[in-house]
Order: sequence, then structure tokens, then C-alpha cells
Amino acid sequence: MITALHTLVYADDPDAARAFFRDVLQFPGSDTGGGWLIFATGPSELGVHPSSWEHEGQAGGTDQRFDLSLMCDDLAATVAELRGRGAEFDGDVVEQRWGSTIQLVVPGAGTMTLYQPAYDPPALGHPDLEAMW
Repeated sequence: MITALHTLVYADDPDAARAFFRDVLQFPGSDTGGGWLIFATGPSELGVHPSSWEHEGQAGGTDQRFDLSLMCDDLAATVAELRGRGAEFDGDVVEQRWGSTIQLVVPGAGTMTLYQPAYDPPALGHPDLEAMW
């Protein structure tokens, strides 16, 4: 039985990225040996998107196969709190159909999306899912 989703972040500077997840995002974790930290990330969800699309007369696509985003319940408050701990952001908040997003800089690893969903996130409780897991 599947019990969780394990996510990997590849970083040019893994020590800086690990420190960011530990100190700035304050994810709890375990040292599996030699400084290899594995972090608890809470509930998760998985979406499957097309690699090419057409919407409202515009076509698009990506060669990307996997993506990683962090979800929050109040984007403005989360951004303010993370900035207070030294986090940096690339750009401003962007309103999408599915939620509000901003790009969070992960030291040594690039950016990842931080977002407040405009939908009812299944990761945060859905009656059908509770029976499944």
C-alpha cells in the first residue's frame, strides 16, 4: 500500500537548500546520516497536466515532466512570515484561475511555486480520500 509521496529537490548547493528547508521553511526532518536530511512536508496531492495545450486561442507546452509547489492557506501572510526569516521571492504574486502564486527562491536550487489554491485542496481533507487512505 502506498503511504506517502516522496519528493526530491536537486540542488547545486544541497547544504544551502537543506538549511533553507530546515531554518526558513521550518520543515521538521531527520538526518539519515552524513547530513542527508529528509523533511516531513505534510499532506500532499498529485495533479496530472497535459504537456501541450490550447486555451482561449493560445497554445502552449512544456518539456518539463515533474514540478514541485508548496501550498499555503494565506499567501500574503506566508510571504510576509517567510521574508521575515530571510526568504527571497522572484517576482510578484500572480493571479491564476486555480489560485494565487509567487516564485520562492530556494538557495542553490532555483525557484519553486508557493501558492494559495482557489479550489478545495484534496490534500487537506476530502471524505472519499479519507476512506481510501
